[in-house]
Amino acid sequence: MSVLASSLPFIDESIVNVALPAIRADLNANAVETQWAVNAFTLPLAALLMLGGALGDKFGRRHMLMIGVAIFGAASLLCAAVPTLEALIAGRAGQGLGGALLLPNSLALLNGAFSGEARGKAIGSWAAAGAVSGAIAPLAGGWLVDTFAWPAVFWLLVPISVVAFVLAATKVDEVRRPDDAATDYSGAATATLGLAGITLALTFWSARGVFDTPALASLAAGIAFLAVFLAIERRKGDNAMMPLALFGGTCVVSLNVLTFLLYAALGGLLLILPYLLIQSGGYSATQAGLAIMPFPIIIGFGSPLAGGFAAKTGVRIPLTIGPALVACGMLLSLRIGPESGYWTSVFPALVVIGIGMAIAVAPLTSAVMAAVEDSYAGTASGLNNAVSRTGGLIAVALMGGVLSLSGTALFGGFYEAIYAMAAAAFAAALTGWFGLRQLDAKT
Repeated sequence: MSVLASSLPFIDESIVNVALPAIRADLNANAVETQWAVNAFTLPLAALLMLGGALGDKFGRRHMLMIGVAIFGAASLLCAAVPTLEALIAGRAGQGLGGALLLPNSLALLNGAFSGEARGKAIGSWAAAGAVSGAIAPLAGGWLVDTFAWPAVFWLLVPISVVAFVLAATKVDEVRRPDDAATDYSGAATATLGLAGITLALTFWSARGVFDTPALASLAAGIAFLAVFLAIERRKGDNAMMPLALFGGTCVVSLNVLTFLLYAALGGLLLILPYLLIQSGGYSATQAGLAIMPFPIIIGFGSPLAGGFAAKTGVRIPLTIGPALVACGMLLSLRIGPESGYWTSVFPALVVIGIGMAIAVAPLTSAVMAAVEDSYAGTASGLNNAVSRTGGLIAVALMGGVLSLSGTALFGGFYEAIYAMAAAAFAAALTGWFGLRQLDAKT
C-alpha cells in the first residue's frame, strides 16, 4: 500500500513531462504558462511536504495518507474532466497538496515497520517501485497522448488513487507520535509564499532573460517570506514544521545539500529531455516515453541492492560515486543532436545516469531517516522530500528560456542546461565525499 500510494506523484511527474508538448500546443500556452503546468504541482509539494510529515506524526500517518490520496485523486479528475489551462493549473496544485500529505507518511509507515538492514532493503524496494512506476508511466502516457489526447493521462491516475485509498483503509494500522505538539500552520504558509515568490521570479527571469520589476518584486517578497519562515521556526523550536535542530549536525546539512543539488540536476533533465525529443528530435510521445524507460528500470533493479549494501558499509562512498556518475551521464548527453541515433546518444547517457541514481537513492533516504529519532520520522521524511522537490522546482523555474526555443535552437539551449546540471551533480558528489566523513549510517 505504501508503495502504491507513493507511486502516484512519481507516475504523475513522468506522465506530464511526456505530455507537456501536447498540453502546450492544445492550450496554446506560452513558455511561462508551460512552466506553471509543472510548477503548480511541484510548488505545494515542495513547500508542504514537511507539514504533511508533521501532520502524520500528530494525527496519524495512515489518516493523513488517506486524505492525501483522496485529494490527489480528486485533483486528477479535475485535470482530466476540465481540459483548460486554468483548470489544469488548479488541478496540478491540488495534486501537489495531496502528494505533500501522502509521500512522507507512506515512507514513515514503511520506516516504522522495519529496522536495521531490513529497513535499508525495504526503503530500496520503495524507491525501486517508484522507479518502476516511473518507467511504465512515460510509455503509457505517451501512448495515451498519441491515441487519445493529453487529458487521458490524468484519467489514468483516478482508478489508481481509488485502489490506494481502499488498501490504506482496510490493510494498514494507524501510527502516530504520542504527544500533542501544535501544528505549524504559520510556518507552512510562509514557506509556501516564500517558495512561490522565488519560483515566480526565476520563471519570469528565465522566460524574459532579464530581472525586470515584476521579477525583482517577486524575488524580494519570496526572500522576505522565507526570512519570516525561519524566524517562526526558530521561535517554535521542536514544534516547528522544520525544526532547526535537525540542522545541528554537519552530516544532516550535507545530506540535504546533496539532495537539493542532485535532484535539481535530475529534475531539469527529466523535464527537458522528453520535451527536446518530441519538439526537435522527431519523436512521438510514445517514442519519447519508450526512450526514457532505461533510466527508471535501472533504478528499479539497482536500488534494493544499493540499499542493502549501504546498510552494511555506510553511505559516504555510494553518495559520492552515485552523483559523480550522474554528472558523467549528463555530459554524455551532449552527444544528443539533430541527427544522432538513440542507441549512440540518448541510451548511453540514460544508462550512466540511471546507475548513478540507483547507487544514491536508497542510501540517501536511509541516511536521512537514520539521522533523527523514530518519533520524528514523518518530519524527517517530509524535510528530505521537500528539499528534493525544491531542487526540481528551481530547475524547472530556470528552464523558461529553453522551453521558449524550437528547432535546432532548442538543442543549443539543451546543451547549456546540461552543463549546469552536470555541475550541480558533481557538486553533490563533492558534498557527499567531504560532508559525510563522520556519518555512521548502518541503517
